[in-house]
Amino acid sequence: MVNKKDNNDFMPTVAIPPGETIRENMEFLGMNQKELAARLDITPKHLSNIINGNASITYDTALKLESVIGPSAQFWMNLETNYQLNKARLEKQAKLDIDLEILKEIPYNEMSKLGWVKDTNDRTERVFNCRGFFGVAELSSIKPSYAVAFRTHKHVREISDFGVLAWLRKAELEGLNVEVKKFNKRKLKSLIPTFRELTLKEPAEFYPEMKRLCAECGVALVIVPYLSKTYICGATIWRNNKAILALSVRGKRADIFWFTFFHELAHLINHSKNEFHISFDNESGEDEADDLASNYLISEKQYRNFIEKYDYTDKTQIINYSHEIGIAPCILLGRLQHDKLIGYQYYNDLKPSFEIVKG
Repeated sequence: MVNKKDNNDFMPTVAIPPGETIRENMEFLGMNQKELAARLDITPKHLSNIINGNASITYDTALKLESVIGPSAQFWMNLETNYQLNKARLEKQAKLDIDLEILKEIPYNEMSKLGWVKDTNDRTERVFNCRGFFGVAELSSIKPSYAVAFRTHKHVREISDFGVLAWLRKAELEGLNVEVKKFNKRKLKSLIPTFRELTLKEPAEFYPEMKRLCAECGVALVIVPYLSKTYICGATIWRNNKAILALSVRGKRADIFWFTFFHELAHLINHSKNEFHISFDNESGEDEADDLASNYLISEKQYRNFIEKYDYTDKTQIINYSHEIGIAPCILLGRLQHDKLIGYQYYNDLKPSFEIVKG
């Protein structure tokens, strides 16, 4: 029995092994399995496996069947080929059915608008496009491929796992195309003061310089557009012995951008090579990297000095002290707000929004 599918290919509803035809001939000739196996010069167990579709008919067996049962070796090989082909088609359809369910969880429309995958309303075509994008034979293989990513974060809200995976995959693809030198942790750490100085510049000036400096240290810096319900700020990914530092510019706020960048630097500098990491918005449990990032931007000594000797609630003093220590005011303000010394409703004009245009 066959079922005609929408793509005009005939899809069998069941794969019938050639063993069914052997069984019919045995009944017609009045033979049992033991007798036929003896005539074919094979073991009864092997014959049983052929009949039940657990063993294939080989060229040698086909020639034996031709002599014992007839009609021809080609007839038996054709039955075997059709069986294997139908079985493969059914397995392929079963995998497609599973992938069509997984597709419902993938933010395809958003990805197509960003140009990551081809725009189409055909769900089967979407599955094939997603397989190509993620580099997997089946969509069910996506999560196992990035299992490490899901050991490094805790869900603090409703989050799109496949959105996260799509963002990470895009970061990976972008990063692999960036030419970098061999990874040099010591050089990367030595550039922290230079990166701090870049916080005072505009995106058109600081981003190309950031990218160049990172590449000199063996780090591929990439900007990946934010996907809804992922809450990703950034990530560190290792592929082909290359460190990829990806940022989402979530919220397009300078303080979040810079803190995330230095947070990921902290992971690259202080953790082992090939360690995978994702930074989520308002994530708890990242004290070490958070503290390191905070101190890279503003040392504890500088911060305590400001708290103890200045009016840290005064906007002018925040601006002046930030310039004195060589960082953007939004960074000092963000730390004061994080530490609940100033409410989040104050001085947000010091937190510029920006958009990085990749060149």
